[in-house]
Parts: sequence; structure tokens; C-alpha cells
Amino acid sequence: MSDLTITTPVLIRVDAMTVADQATAQRWAQDLGLPLAGEAEFALQVSVDGLQLQELGRAAPGPVRVDFIEGALAHRRQFGGGSGQMIAKAVGIQPGVRPTVLDATAGLGRDAFVLACLGCQVHMIERHPIVAALLTDGLRRARLDTQVAGIVQRMPLLIGDAIELMRAWTADAPQVIHLDPMFPSRDKSALVKKEMRLFKPLVGADDDAPDLLAAALALATHRVVVKRPRKAPSIAGAIPTYSLDGKSSRYDVYAKKSLKP
Repeated sequence: MSDLTITTPVLIRVDAMTVADQATAQRWAQDLGLPLAGEAEFALQVSVDGLQLQELGRAAPGPVRVDFIEGALAHRRQFGGGSGQMIAKAVGIQPGVRPTVLDATAGLGRDAFVLACLGCQVHMIERHPIVAALLTDGLRRARLDTQVAGIVQRMPLLIGDAIELMRAWTADAPQVIHLDPMFPSRDKSALVKKEMRLFKPLVGADDDAPDLLAAALALATHRVVVKRPRKAPSIAGAIPTYSLDGKSSRYDVYAKKSLKP
């Protein structure tokens, strides 16, 4: 479970969905420093199927959870386009090259999962305890599934502030660091809209994105890639070497050294 407690002003409680889930709910509540009852804007719901985050209120959308086994990620794993995907090109995947990657803004783990599916070793960092809890739970369930267990084994998670962790990094430096700082999304899909509605009040904007980029550039041996909405400005600081543009997003690539087989 998470080693951080909640400091957000947003009111969150932990709900056990059945009597059988109460002990697990109590452990999560204690670990995250959250109440098990009372008024709240969000509920971290605990059930036999894992964790999910639910906004409370009449017009609230459905819950958000991490699922590497079924749904959108399963479809992308099977039919996602392989090394032709924009993220694969951005991190430098090519025949004979599967760089080691640090995803310093892991979120719900989607980008890391795509890269791990393509054979990369991807360390993840997530600093928000609720998001990290959802990701931790998704990884736990995925390790029990024979189809994806080998993939998520390549996705170790660190919980904490990415800037501090990168500055204090003592292991082998990653060849590539992937950043996806919080930014108002232009993606019109229902899933992204729902997740942005949930996470924006919790996580807020990444006002320290320039420091995040600087720390990444100091640590990565070969390149840093930053995912941005297509028309958004680049992060203040270093100028990207080049960009890869998609329909709704782009990757700013800060190249330091060529990736070779």
C-alpha cells in the first residue's frame, strides 16, 4: 500500500462495498490517513474487485479504476499498433532497441503499460497517494493474471515526489524519461473527460513542470520525452529538439544522445 498520506483539501473517505471488505477498507484508510465515514466529495471504494475512485453527488460520472486486464488497455495491448504508436516513436523504440524508461508522472499507468507491452523496462513514479493507491491495486490484480503478469513485472512503482526522487537517484540512470504533466485535456473521449473531472480537484496542475523537466534532463542518459496537448506551449526551460504531432497530443523530444542497438 501507499507510504504517503493525503494532504489535499478535497474531502475523501474510504467506503467498504460489503461487510467482507471492511477489514481491507480499514487498512487503506489507515495507510492513507482517510476517514471511513462522514461528509465527502469523493469515495475510495473497496471491494473484492479492487479499488475505485467515485465522485459523490447527483451528476457524478462513474468510478475510475486501473484495469490492465480488460477494457481499453487490453484492446490496445492486442490491437494498438505496436512500435508504430506515437509514444513508441517518441521514446526511440526501433528494431533491436528497447530503452530503459522512467515514467516520472505515472498516473494510472497507461503509458507505462504500453511501453512495457512493447518490451521496455519501465520504472514508474507517482506522487499523489490516491492515484498511487489505484495504480498499486491495478498492478496487484494484474500480477494474478497469466496474460499480463509478465508485462507488469516490468513496471515497478515508486511512490513519492518525482523531482526529489530523480535528484537523489542512485540506480542505473534510465535511458529515457517520460513526462506527462497535468494540463487541461483537449481529448473529447468520455473516459478522459471522466478522469479529468475526478483528478483535477485532487491533483491540480503541475506548477513545478519546469523543475520536473530540469531534473529529468539531468538524469536521463539519452532523451526526455514530454507529452503535451497538441496546441499547448512547451514547458518553460530547455527547447525541444523536435516534436511528434498527433491529432490531439504531441511529444516534445529533448535528445541528448542517439539510441543504438
